[in-house]
Amino acid sequence: MGEKLLQVDNLRTHFFTDEGISRAVDGVSFSLERGRTLGLVGESGCGKSVTALSILRLVSSPPGRIVSGSIMFNGRDLARVKQKEMDRVRGNRISMIFQEPMTCLNPVFTIGDQVAEVFRIHRKTTRKAALEGAGEMLRRVKIPEPDRRLRQYPHQMSGGMRQRVMIAIALACEPDLLIADEPTTALDVTVQAQILDLMSELKEQYDSAILLISHNLGVIAAVCDEVAVMYAGMLVEYAPVRGLFRNPLHPYTRGLMNSIPKLSDIRDGVRPVPIHGNVPDPVHPPKGCRFHPRCPLAVDECRGAVPDLVAVDGEGSHLVRCIRWDV
Repeated sequence: MGEKLLQVDNLRTHFFTDEGISRAVDGVSFSLERGRTLGLVGESGCGKSVTALSILRLVSSPPGRIVSGSIMFNGRDLARVKQKEMDRVRGNRISMIFQEPMTCLNPVFTIGDQVAEVFRIHRKTTRKAALEGAGEMLRRVKIPEPDRRLRQYPHQMSGGMRQRVMIAIALACEPDLLIADEPTTALDVTVQAQILDLMSELKEQYDSAILLISHNLGVIAAVCDEVAVMYAGMLVEYAPVRGLFRNPLHPYTRGLMNSIPKLSDIRDGVRPVPIHGNVPDPVHPPKGCRFHPRCPLAVDECRGAVPDLVAVDGEGSHLVRCIRWDV
């Protein structure tokens, strides 16, 4: 077992709206060791991004608030530290790559100034030293002609290059934890592979950990060590990546797998099987198992209490929240 870097226990992040309380994250628990990559998967609206924003204490308040649970990082509970201490952690010890680099990079500042800002804030360096550090980071993320790129603006770079800039900003202070929220969205397949290889290479170089958020199971299978499947604010399955893909147990996980187009099925004229229905309203979730209105295996008992997340293997590494996982 490696060093446990992050331990999230019973995290609940709610949004208090005029319509009622939206339970975006409702009792989520997981851990992440140094040198490992954890994939967080699920449909849009299941709570993946809010979980990541909660770790960084970036949930807009009001209306959002962490109402309970702990986020232990290097021995400190980030859910309870003061804002000044959180400012020293955010962007320094924990960094985040957001979904769309064009909306995250400031269009009126050069790439050099935006990467250098991290060094100036967290390392208190001079502007000259910060720009030198920015150039070195662009080299590390394999951007060609880094000295020229420092003087360019975001609109002068391709989507893949902008995403590399975001990675350079995130890794500038050599963080212990990198949170990547859909880092390959809107990139073509070749660039996706390059970005994922780069993230894995830099993780090994810095001996850090990655929390990778995605709805792309192919990406998860390629780079993750463990996978946590979320549905309606809760974890419904948690397992090593090989165990999950070889033997998915929760009906929702199976549904995600069955909805992926497979080349052999396409040749045989077999269509992917969609999951019918929609993610439930977080303000008014269904009673009992939150997946039961869409589940083909649901019985009356599923409409009673919310099932516990229980270990179903001898090692305790494969967890599932379902009373009919063995059907």
